[in-house]
Parts: sequence; structure tokens; C-alpha cells
Amino acid sequence: MLTLDRPKRPLAPAPKRPHAVVIGSGFGGLSAAVRLGARGYQVTVLEKLDAPGGRAYVHKQDGFIFDAGPTIITAPFLFEELWSMCGERMADHIDLRSMDPFYRIRFHDGESFDYNGDVAAMREQVARFNPDDVEGYMRFMRMSEEIYRVGFERLGDQPFSTVMDMARIAGDIIRLRGYRSVYGLVSTFMRDERLRTIFSFHPLLIGGNPFAATAIYCLIAYLEKTHGVHFAMGGTGKLVEGLVRLIEGQRGEVRCNATVESIIVRDGAASGVRMASGEQITADVVVSNADSAWTYRHLLPESARKRWTNRKIEKARYSMGLFVWYFGVNRKYDDVLHHTIMMGPRYRELLTDIFTNKTLAEDFSLYLHRPTATDPSLAPEGCDTFYVLSPVPNLEGGQDWAMEGERYRRAIERLLEDTVLPGLGEAIVTSRITTPQDFQDNLNAYRGAGFGLEPVLTQSAWFRPHNLSEDVRNLFLVGAGTHPGAGLPGVLSSARVLDKVVPDVSVFV
Repeated sequence: MLTLDRPKRPLAPAPKRPHAVVIGSGFGGLSAAVRLGARGYQVTVLEKLDAPGGRAYVHKQDGFIFDAGPTIITAPFLFEELWSMCGERMADHIDLRSMDPFYRIRFHDGESFDYNGDVAAMREQVARFNPDDVEGYMRFMRMSEEIYRVGFERLGDQPFSTVMDMARIAGDIIRLRGYRSVYGLVSTFMRDERLRTIFSFHPLLIGGNPFAATAIYCLIAYLEKTHGVHFAMGGTGKLVEGLVRLIEGQRGEVRCNATVESIIVRDGAASGVRMASGEQITADVVVSNADSAWTYRHLLPESARKRWTNRKIEKARYSMGLFVWYFGVNRKYDDVLHHTIMMGPRYRELLTDIFTNKTLAEDFSLYLHRPTATDPSLAPEGCDTFYVLSPVPNLEGGQDWAMEGERYRRAIERLLEDTVLPGLGEAIVTSRITTPQDFQDNLNAYRGAGFGLEPVLTQSAWFRPHNLSEDVRNLFLVGAGTHPGAGLPGVLSSARVLDKVVPDVSVFV
């Protein structure tokens, strides 16, 4: 049979979609981009660095792979939701492994506590320290669950755009004793000082001082118990790569080496961004995943701001700084777990030095990360990859990290060698450090604070920079510096809030 080739009809051009520009490709920005793309926006993510991730950047050096920032993955369902919005299963792309124990908490005298989500095992661990505190631990976990039900499940992804939003939860804050500090609330349940330390240290993972952070953050204990602590094989950077693929699958774009110089404001509304190169990119909405203080202080003219004035930004309280040492060794330390929290000889006093006095103490508490305990592919064969993090003052302390950095690193090396990593000095084959100065210079972290605003009650919910900007229409904020706060569950939830405050695409069509 003779067939004739019929001319193909040209494909109709895809309908023009409203444009959303996202500043920054941290987890807040990437998850916001996925959510906006799923709602029909054309999304462009602009990243200052040469690769996506922001604080979740990946360093590759001498055959070793180092996650620069987040290493503890909790509430994995928040990630799974993003893949589901794109019609995919995260498990088909990301291999998450559960940690057991979540952490080993090691005290200065060598005593340790293996912290996990198994109630029976935890009761035994608590009883080793103080049998009289076992019942207090059980009551604390019941309180943690109650706080979780309200603080995370009910309010974690809700906008606090008006003072009435805050007024509506005032009763819950009082009932759940949110006016107390985390340490203060824990202390009402347990008497042993080591147990008070174990169950109050969590705010340090999100930039807070356990002696000042609102007790609402006691919800983390139940969050971890319920959803576990996980690690992504290949490193946290694999989650970044996966989210970038989702965005590109939505016909969005992630542009690196793209520094935003300012947000363009016309008639009180964000209308795009101006790049350091001079390029202007128009947008119907702008989402900033940049540090919230940096966004207001450096990306917007003061004439466009009524609430977040320079004076208010400068008077706010900021989280501590972070000193991070990444190192690879030519041997294995098989007795060191994936996550170790090493408590120094002082707890309250050290935190006072960091948060209040802003002095660089001679002693320190450390978080030691050995990802090769779970994934040996992150180091050459027979080697281990490590990162050790020490909370330090932010740049308000005035430390000159160009002078202090190597001295401080050597002090940490000596402690590790004397305790959990014998022979460390001779085993190191690659090394790099990140200081608060690097956080400011490379990540635009205001005052070099590792987690943005400090999570105290007077800087929570409505008191934080709003997800829907109070000052500029069509400007939205995600990430650690806005509601609900830092940590992966916090920044992913901040992007969830956008579903309720960013207009539907039909508004712009």
C-alpha cells in the first residue's frame, strides 16, 4: 500500500507560565522551587556558588567526599513529599539508611550514652546514669510528643503573617511551657546533670542555646523517635542532586555562579532581581532562600523596608558561629560510630562563652561525623572521611579567623587524638576548614551566624521574618531565618508554608 508522508503540524508553544525567581539553592530554596513548579510556575533558581546546595554544598578533595553542612536527616517524609509532587518515588533515586544509635554522646570522663528511638533501650541507658530518672524520662517523652503534635504537626507549616496568628497560639505556648528554655523544661523531669545535658543539647543542631531556646524545641526528641535519624548514601549532596533533577524535570532551571546583587522593587512589590553581572531578571514572585537578615539588609533598599530596618536587624540576636574541620585519614577507625557528640568539661559555662560573652574558649564540645561508618564510598579504600564541628561565637565576637583558624584546628586535633582517634596526626592525608568568616563571605550569613536568627521565643513564629514579607509584596522567604526555623525539617517546612501564601498562577495569567 502506498502511503504518503503528511506534513507534521507544528507543536503549539507551551503556554507562558508566571515566573518565580528563587535566590539561593539551599534545601529551602530547592524545595520551594519544586513546590512552585508543581503549581505551574516557571522557576529559575539563582545560586552564588559554583554548585547547588548552599550550606549543603559538597567538597571533593583528594578522593574524599565531604558534606559541607547538614548530615542528620530527620522527617524524611518531607523529602518524599517533594518527589511525590513530581509523580516519582524518592526511594527509586535516594537510598536512605536508618542510624542506630542516632548518636553516641560521649562525656569528658569517657562515659557514653547511645541515643536512639527504642524506648526500652533508652530506659536502660537512662537507668545506667540514674534509675530515679527513668520515670522522668517517660514523662518528658510524653511532653515532647504533646509539643510535637502542636508545634510541628499543627503549626510547623502554617504562616504567621499577622499578630492574631500569634495570639491564637498563646494559650498553647503557655500550656506547653514554651516560655521556659529547653534545658529548663528538661530539668523539671530529670535530676542527673548528664541526663539533663543529653536531653537538652538538640537546640545546638539548629543554632540555639539550650539555656535560652524556647522549650518548644523539645519536640525534636519525639520527632527523632517517631521518624528516625537517617543518612543518604553518597552523602547529603545526593538529595541536592535529586531535587535539582526534579526542578529540571519541571522545565525549571538552576543557575550557578549567579550572584544576586539586589531585589528590584517597583511600587512596593518585588518585580525581579538585578545580578552582579548587571543582568536584570524579571519575575512575578521572588523567593529568597538567602539568609533573612542578609536579604533585608543587603538585597533590599532601606526605603522599601518598614519593619526590618537596619536598626532592627542589627539589634536582633543571632545563632552561634560554626568551626568545621573536614579531614580524611589513611586508616579506618571502626570503633567510631557515624554520629558522636563529644561533650566538654563545661556545659552551661561554655555556652555562655559562645552565646553571651562571645569569647573563644580553650575547651569545646564537638560533633564528630564519620560517614564512612555507613558509606565507605566517601573515601578511598581503607580510608575514613570525617568532619568535626565546634560551636563558636559568631563574628560579633571579633575573632580573626585567619589568625585563629589553624591554632583552633590543632587544638581539636589534639583532643580527638587523645580520646577517640588515636594516631590521628600521622593518619591525616587531606584537610580543610570552614570558619564563621567563611559563612559570611561565601554563604552571605549575616555576622557569620551558622543558623541565622537565634531560636528564642521572642524571635519565633510571628516574631521572625515572615514567609510572606511584611515589607515588600510578592517577596517570600524560606530557609533557616524565617518560620519555622533551622534544621532540615524546619527549612523544608518553610517551603511548605509557601503553598498557603504564594498566589495561584491564575492571578498572573
